[in-house]
Amino acid sequence: MKIVLQRVCQASVEIDNEVVSEINEGYLLLIGFERGDDSRFINPMIDKILKIKLFPDSEGRFAYSLEERKGELLAISQFTLFADLKKGKKPSLSKALDPEKANTLYNEFFDACIQRNISIKGGVFGAYMQVHLQNDGPVTIILDSKELLSSLY
Repeated sequence: MKIVLQRVCQASVEIDNEVVSEINEGYLLLIGFERGDDSRFINPMIDKILKIKLFPDSEGRFAYSLEERKGELLAISQFTLFADLKKGKKPSLSKALDPEKANTLYNEFFDACIQRNISIKGGVFGAYMQVHLQNDGPVTIILDSKELLSSLY
């Protein structure tokens, strides 16, 4: 699982010119699932997202977590995070988890956040969407579950 996390002042998702989700201060998460990913990656990733200190103090230094700021999450499924461009000009998406399994994991991610009382909103899995954001900083971090899990064990 890979997540591109962007700290935002606000973000929203439109489908067919209609806003379907929006948040204020928090993180926009672009979430991709790779072949071999399963549920064991979800809670460690959520823990990291909640506790990473990416919000500034009065001197502009990273000092506060999403949890401490009571920020929101906007999570968008993004299978193209596993695009492979080693051959030719057209991306191969063979590393991405098949859509049915990816949708299951995406929903499990949402459910795990809701169970923890995290304010989370999302797009529509598999839909063509326009994602609007006001990146704050800008701050953009890439989280990889393989790196995270290897550091835990």
